[in-house]
Amino acid sequence: MKLKFLLSGLLFGTILSLCVNSVFAQKDTSKVIVIGYGTIKLKDATGSVSSLLPKEFNKGLVATPEQLFQGRVAGVQVTPSSGEPGTNATVNIRGIGSIQTGNGPLYVIDGIPLDGGGSPGGFDMGGGASSARNPLLFINPNDLENISILKDASSSAIYGSRGANGVILITTRKGTSSQGIQFVATTSLSSVAKRYDLLNAGQFLSAVAAAGADANAVNYKGDTNWQDEIFRRGVSQNYNLCFGGAKNSSSYRASFSYDDQNGIVKNSGLQRFTGRLNASHTLFEDKVKLDLHFNAADVKDEYAPISDNAGYQGNLIGAAIQANPTMPVRNVDGTFFNPGAGFRNPAAMLALIDDQDNINRYLGNLSTSYTFAQNLTYKGIIGIDKSKAVRETFFDPNLQGYFDGPNIRGVNISQVSGSGSGIVQNLKFSSYITEHTFNYEKELNNSSSLNIVGGFSYQQLKTKAANRVGWSTSAPNILVKDINHFKDTTPFFGDSTKSEVKSFYGRANYSLNDKYLFTATVRTDGSSKFGGNHKYATFPAFAVKWNIMNESLAIRKVFNELSLRVNYGITGNLDFPANASEAITQTNFNGSVFPISAANPDLKLETTSQYGIGMDFAILKSRLSGTIDYFNKSTDDLLVFQANSQPSASSRSWVNLPGKVINTGVEVGLNLQAIRKTRLSWEVVYHMTFLNNEVKDIGNSNIITGTISGQGLSGSYSQVITNGYPLGSFSVPEFEGFNANGFSIYPSRDDATILLNSIPKFSAGLANDFRFGKFTASFLLNAASGFYIYNNTANAYFLKGNLASGRNVTAQVAESKESPLNAGEVSSRFLEKGDFLRLSNASLGYTFQIA
Repeated sequence: MKLKFLLSGLLFGTILSLCVNSVFAQKDTSKVIVIGYGTIKLKDATGSVSSLLPKEFNKGLVATPEQLFQGRVAGVQVTPSSGEPGTNATVNIRGIGSIQTGNGPLYVIDGIPLDGGGSPGGFDMGGGASSARNPLLFINPNDLENISILKDASSSAIYGSRGANGVILITTRKGTSSQGIQFVATTSLSSVAKRYDLLNAGQFLSAVAAAGADANAVNYKGDTNWQDEIFRRGVSQNYNLCFGGAKNSSSYRASFSYDDQNGIVKNSGLQRFTGRLNASHTLFEDKVKLDLHFNAADVKDEYAPISDNAGYQGNLIGAAIQANPTMPVRNVDGTFFNPGAGFRNPAAMLALIDDQDNINRYLGNLSTSYTFAQNLTYKGIIGIDKSKAVRETFFDPNLQGYFDGPNIRGVNISQVSGSGSGIVQNLKFSSYITEHTFNYEKELNNSSSLNIVGGFSYQQLKTKAANRVGWSTSAPNILVKDINHFKDTTPFFGDSTKSEVKSFYGRANYSLNDKYLFTATVRTDGSSKFGGNHKYATFPAFAVKWNIMNESLAIRKVFNELSLRVNYGITGNLDFPANASEAITQTNFNGSVFPISAANPDLKLETTSQYGIGMDFAILKSRLSGTIDYFNKSTDDLLVFQANSQPSASSRSWVNLPGKVINTGVEVGLNLQAIRKTRLSWEVVYHMTFLNNEVKDIGNSNIITGTISGQGLSGSYSQVITNGYPLGSFSVPEFEGFNANGFSIYPSRDDATILLNSIPKFSAGLANDFRFGKFTASFLLNAASGFYIYNNTANAYFLKGNLASGRNVTAQVAESKESPLNAGEVSSRFLEKGDFLRLSNASLGYTFQIA
């Protein structure tokens, strides 16, 4: 028996993971790729599809599916929102086309499209807001067999109103006759890659005095490194067990996993249990096939009080950054030191705030396939996706330093001394789907074929949110963790939605002499999300492929593969609120009902038309192969939630804007078999993407976005949506340094406001995979350039004027020429280049021979 043990690692900053993995031989399916409602031979694919098998996945510490292909596919950007365990990630395929609707792709797992099911976002009583966890957390990456990314409209149009941002098809593993038992254990260590260069106690007092303030007034005689108080070395563990088999007409595979991840910020982490069962059985001489896919997950998250609003008063990181280093953590009597109004003790925030959630999610489907004749097959599928998430956030009565909390029934609860408070958020989601698909295949002669797919789909989605807030407890020295134990409670911001999608779809593939391939696709969707006057939309697409290899012998002497692809299609974006076209009201903290949005029966679906040209090639006995694609995407009928003209019953409503967002680009993917010998091999995979994003014809009024938070920054913005520039370009006054008195210099000329790109113009990835005898190794590099980021943290905290009020700053700020009286306005002073080159993944393996 031969087992392969893989020692893999992920090096990112100072993150290192190790695992022992026994890998079993699997059937080679590299020549077949998964597409919508079926599979196709790679040589017959007319669209732009990237398909990855397990051997091509990223190795090391991988918690969610999108991390498997992060940095591996041209035209696909994966950006984690933070370094917290279970953090959500932004996935963009061929740019960003929407202003306020979703820009993420549609995920389809074993034929079931996903929608919703994440955890509630945080709302922490005057402490800012925080994001929900990753909605794909319930999927165990070790269960995945194939990931296909549909990038162009000709391949994603089969999903119609949900295909505008691309489609990611995920296929899970099935049982095989050589399955056996597999066990994977991973341990990882993580720490902060780079800390802030903050002043210590002595440096702080000197800097306060140099700023002209009274150092004695802010000297509490301590010497605390507040970053040590909130950061830690994270230790995470992952265990996976799977077993299965196949015999005669049946197969099965079962898997279980457990994750225990500790974040680099104290009190942050998650525990995850997942279980999956895939089973298949054929009947009546293989005419009938039954397939079962079922996945269950239980995820428990622990949150540190970290806000997404960089300058918000409840943000733990911000509190630690600006905390006076002369403050002690605790008083002599053991109680937490109270820094006074407007300040907060970071250690107290960690100890006296309890924020956790629990998510249960179930995804399953049962399908039946029946072969009527040799060429005609029917497949019916029913699926269910249900989740329940409960997030509970409680505040100890002894927590000091919070203000500007919500007013409930006329009482500002954060001003009720020793009251304590809590919020419980309940979010339920359910999706039911049924699909009926016919597939007809016919070999017309030795080199021509026809394939026709057609079907009907119906999906119903429901959400229900029920929230309660409580305050005032009879136990003034105890952190109450039960909403029912508060003296006063009230519901707030409850919500429920229901939406439906009814669809008819079809696709025809025709191959003529294995030289010319044609694909035509159409889907019609009807959705309750659309306005009453536009309930249905149709999405056509077509593609042509020319296998130039079959044209002449001379070409085959140079190329091992050469083909040209042309495609065009229209898709839609259904990722917006279920009741966007309806009049909506909501109940606030005080029990008052107020309008949120007005009805709009003329609301249309946001649509994207896309055309492209691509080439596939292979030379040098297929040692070097690759693809080159040009694409042009134009998104129209842009959806925004904007202010209504007065008088109006509601101040805002969802509307379609004139104009469009255009993404154009070039993708290049190369695969080089640099060495391929019996005992030694070296494979290099490289991809790069050039992207240009531009807003056109939206009118003369700019749309302001990019909220900046922090003291004195209320109502400030850094980005704008305007004609002729990329979506979300930074629009800020140009900062030219400090004058002799230490005040900011802003030129008075008309072009003093600069516009800079926030979307990378170039991205690339380079993977190297080595094998020498029984040793294997790999590493992955990622890069991006041509974009800027706005440092809201610096704008909110790193100003010399903060020293005068007893707040800490970095050494760079303390040594700068800035005056303590200088205002920290939004400007290019805080714009930074986002260019990076990063080692994202590295692994080392060895194969043992067991007798």
